[in-house]
Amino acid sequence: MYKEYTTISEIADPLLNVEQVADAHYMEIVEIELSDGSRKRGQVLMTSSGKALIQVFEGTEGIGIGQARVKFLGRVMELPVSPDILGRIFNGSGVPIDGGPEIFPDDRLDINGNPMNPVARDYPIDFIQTGVSAIDGLNTLVRGQKLPIFSASGLPHARLAAQIARQAKVLGETETFAVVFGALGITFEEANYFMAELRNTGAIERSVLFINLADDPAVERIITPRMALTAAEYLAFTRDMQVLVILTDMTNYCEALREISAARREVPGRRGYPGYLYTDLASLYERAGRIRGKKGSITQIPILTMPEDDKTHPIPDLTGYITEGQIILSRQLHRKGIYPPVDILPSLSRLRDKGIGKGKTREDHSDVANQLFAAYARGREAVELATILGEASLTDTDRIYMKFAERFEATFIRQGEYENRTIDETLNIGWELLRMLPKEELKRIRDGYLDTYYVQIKEAAAGVQEG
Repeated sequence: MYKEYTTISEIADPLLNVEQVADAHYMEIVEIELSDGSRKRGQVLMTSSGKALIQVFEGTEGIGIGQARVKFLGRVMELPVSPDILGRIFNGSGVPIDGGPEIFPDDRLDINGNPMNPVARDYPIDFIQTGVSAIDGLNTLVRGQKLPIFSASGLPHARLAAQIARQAKVLGETETFAVVFGALGITFEEANYFMAELRNTGAIERSVLFINLADDPAVERIITPRMALTAAEYLAFTRDMQVLVILTDMTNYCEALREISAARREVPGRRGYPGYLYTDLASLYERAGRIRGKKGSITQIPILTMPEDDKTHPIPDLTGYITEGQIILSRQLHRKGIYPPVDILPSLSRLRDKGIGKGKTREDHSDVANQLFAAYARGREAVELATILGEASLTDTDRIYMKFAERFEATFIRQGEYENRTIDETLNIGWELLRMLPKEELKRIRDGYLDTYYVQIKEAAAGVQEG
């Protein structure tokens, strides 16, 4: 039996207080009927002494004290799910906005999910090929991993996210691959770009999109990633699919949390963000993973823009603690016209070594990646030394490494937005770059791989030149 009240005592967008309430529950969904007959949805944030604090998803505009009726529905926020959600576009609250038919659900799932039992988790070990060399070769994404992209204002993280969504696949798996895309507080132009990219390439057929625009209510931003992750859990653990979840921009999500926290008059933490920011982010990121006995998996790529390019800002800082590495985009590389501008040296995939090697990518993958990292780092040092002291101060070996760094950025990191490289192509490009260095400099590669890949490739190339 639903309970209705007309006892709204205070309104502070996006919140309202209802008094004389009996048996309201935390996270319970409410329906608010306005005087003109229209309805809005909300959720109970707090109950105390017969009072209920409600956050309204569509904003409090038009709600009048003593005029609106608040109906407590006795259930939590749910997402209707069925295989028909694939290929569909929803708003941030899970309502279809693509002009298609309503979803006739097989089930309705609590958007807050069920905690994944740590004992039931399976270790991420399977390579996901994104087609992007800077990720596949050096900061490898593994099935079930959460690997965020740290970007900044003006950098092409949207283009990179769309490219990954188009190209990503699990090598050697027979299960269907799906992409769930959650857009949080983005502009209409960005949303239209993502939808057009997926439609034009046919990837929309294996995608589910949840779009919360910048002019949509901030409170809706709180439930959008939970909608996306609930859809991902259904596809992965009920339909046995390999699911990649892309969430952008998590900074907008955290700003919405801060706004609501301020409206609730909570004691602020670092830079005004609520003290529970870490816990809240963990409740989203930890919904990635694999479960023993289940064929499906959820892999997450959250994307966030670092305010003022600051890696120590609370949002990237806390995200780095929770997730298994980070891909960092570089403004310096972007200014050089390099796409994607992935800054290799501070980027990291903590699960890389678990997802590469013989039977997964290629036997030489780990050694090549380690040598490329080391050579590029030394090349960057040589560039900085030449900038300070002049190129004349460099040794012959330093000059080789400086040229290596330039070629590495121009051929390995840089690639076309629609260029989908296989892992073999990525590793072969790496070997071509390593041929620039004297063999004795390749201290991180085992002799057997040098004989197979370095010497034979070099001799073959020399034969072609002589011919």
